[in-house]
Amino acid sequence: MPRLLLLAAACLLLAGFTHSRTRELADPAGALAARLAAPGGVSPLLPSARIEALLATVPSRSGHVATADGVPVFWRALDPGDYRMHYAWLGAHGGQRQRMDYTLSMRAPTHAVAPRGTVVLLHGWMMDGGSLLPWSVELAQRGYRTITLDLRNHGRSGSAPSGYGTREAGDVVAVLRQLRTRGEVAGPLHVMGVSYGAATAIFAARDIGVPSDGNEVDDLQLGGVVAMESFDNAGRAIRDMVPHMLQRAPDSTGEWLAQAWLRWRFDPRLLDAAIADADRRLALDLDRIDVGAALAQAPACVLLIHGRDDAHVPVAHGRALAAAAPRARYLELPGEDHLSLPMRLDRLAPTVEDWFARTPVTGNGACPQPLAPRHG
Repeated sequence: MPRLLLLAAACLLLAGFTHSRTRELADPAGALAARLAAPGGVSPLLPSARIEALLATVPSRSGHVATADGVPVFWRALDPGDYRMHYAWLGAHGGQRQRMDYTLSMRAPTHAVAPRGTVVLLHGWMMDGGSLLPWSVELAQRGYRTITLDLRNHGRSGSAPSGYGTREAGDVVAVLRQLRTRGEVAGPLHVMGVSYGAATAIFAARDIGVPSDGNEVDDLQLGGVVAMESFDNAGRAIRDMVPHMLQRAPDSTGEWLAQAWLRWRFDPRLLDAAIADADRRLALDLDRIDVGAALAQAPACVLLIHGRDDAHVPVAHGRALAAAAPRARYLELPGEDHLSLPMRLDRLAPTVEDWFARTPVTGNGACPQPLAPRHG
């Protein structure tokens, strides 16, 4: 599945500039603000057709759930079973032109298996639920029903103001409550998110268990949470990411021209102006979106995982999150970056599976120490 996570979260910028119109290029801060405010669809580098072809080989259920904000959120569920998945990570490291790739095959299970719990998977920026298909199948093979959600402004879900994890978490909680009523959320609930989805998972972990109207009893029994590559502060993450993305080797002549022009025009004041413009568009203060504060308030057991070589969301974000919440557990993987880390099922699947198996339902015990990842 070539280049599947190439732009996960980091695609925040340049995909939009590659085909920008002349009048947008005349207002770089405004064009960047528009990209910060909404992703504008799924990355063209995501091989959606191949993902759909793979999904067509196994039974699944899917649909939309409307939130209180009127956002139709798309979900897809895989039941537990032996999918006979064959997965091989084929990551090729090529400096600025790094490409990530893997092979995946699977078959429909022959026997139904009662779920031991449910894992909800949340994708990164400009991705969709299908981008986490390997994890969906891996965890389904371990006995979990897996549910992927397309976050607002992504995939098959509807459009609404982005919240950098805050509004998206509200959608997630609302959808899960409805899916629990329908019987789709079975047993203890676990959550796993990548990058933008990781921040969303942390905000959702804080909010799950809080009744929506102050009176109802919330029956979502939250177990373990895994957050890979989350940012600590939205504004800081944007300021870290943009200069790095401008140095990435382009994939086309159009992108090369856009990058050259942006590097020529770029300065910190432009970035500050773009963030301020995005604040106005979203009615948010991106510099005050504090994932660490939400993590400290979350009653669930949260496992933070970050690649030491991450240049998109630098490892300082992961370390800051760990410092903000002593109850959370933190793993830092040398040799992995923002593109490779989520694809390393060979290193991380045993750790994630063990975390979900051993973490208690919220409020029922101490958080365990995580299983050390396998060596790369």
